[in-house]
Amino acid sequence: MRIVRDIAELRGAAAAAGPVAFVPTWGTFHEGHLSLARLARSRAGAVVVSIFRDPTAVRPPARTSSAIPGPSSATARLSRPKGWSSCSRPMSASFIPSPQTYFVRPAPIADELERPVPPGLLQRRRDRGAKLLNACSRRSRIFGKKDYQQLHIVRGMVRQLDLPVEIVRRGRRLREPDGLAMSSRNNYLSAAERAEAPRLFRILEQVKAGKMTVENSLQALTAAGWKPDYVAIRRRSDLAPANAGDREKVVLAAAKLGATRLIDSVEF
Repeated sequence: MRIVRDIAELRGAAAAAGPVAFVPTWGTFHEGHLSLARLARSRAGAVVVSIFRDPTAVRPPARTSSAIPGPSSATARLSRPKGWSSCSRPMSASFIPSPQTYFVRPAPIADELERPVPPGLLQRRRDRGAKLLNACSRRSRIFGKKDYQQLHIVRGMVRQLDLPVEIVRRGRRLREPDGLAMSSRNNYLSAAERAEAPRLFRILEQVKAGKMTVENSLQALTAAGWKPDYVAIRRRSDLAPANAGDREKVVLAAAKLGATRLIDSVEF
C-alpha cells in the first residue's frame, strides 16, 4: 500500500494505477468505510481511499484520549487485506486553498435538510469532494448511504457536470448489532448516550411501517431527551417531499443526543 499526501502525488498515482475505485471518507475511519473499500476492491484493480478530517469542523470533545483513532490506525486497518493500491491523506496546506475563491454550488436541495450543521461545513465538503473526484478521475467512486443527502448531491454534480465518474452506492447501510448506523460520530457518545442512540433507527422503522407519523416521531425523540432537527419523508429520486402515490421513498432524520448530532435514513 502506498501513502500519498498531496493532490499532485495522488493524481499521478491514480493515473498510473489503471482502473481505479475511489472511497472518500470524512472523520474517523471505521468498519463501515472498510466495507466500502472491500466493495471497491471487487470492482477495480486499484483502490484509493482518502482519509481526511476537516480541521474547521465543530465537534464535541472526545470522551477519552483514545476514543478517536488517528490516521495511522486507519492505515493499519487498510493494510490487512492485500491489494489496496493507494491511500490519500492530503495535508491541509496542499489540499485547502487559502483563501479559496472558487466554490461548487449545488442544487437548492442542499440547503433544505442539512441546514442546521455548522455554517460552511457542507460547502467545504462539496469543494473537497469535487477536488478528490477530479484527482482520481477514472472509473468508480464508492459511497455509503449514511449521509443520504450528500450522496444525492454528489450524483447530481457528476451527472450535470459530465464528470467521467460512475457513482456506486452500497446496497445497504452498515449498522452496529443494535441498529445504530456506523459513524465516526458514535465515538463522541457517552455510555448512556450510546445505549440510547439506537432509538433513532427504531423510530425511523416505525415511520417506515406506518405505525408512527413524522409529528409523532419528533415528539418521541424529544420526550426521550433528544433535540431533533428534522424527520422527513422524501422521494428517493430527487429528495422532494413525498406524495402518497410515490413508490420509492426514504425517511431521513437528524437529531442531537447530548452534544452529538446523529443522522440516519431508511428507504422504503
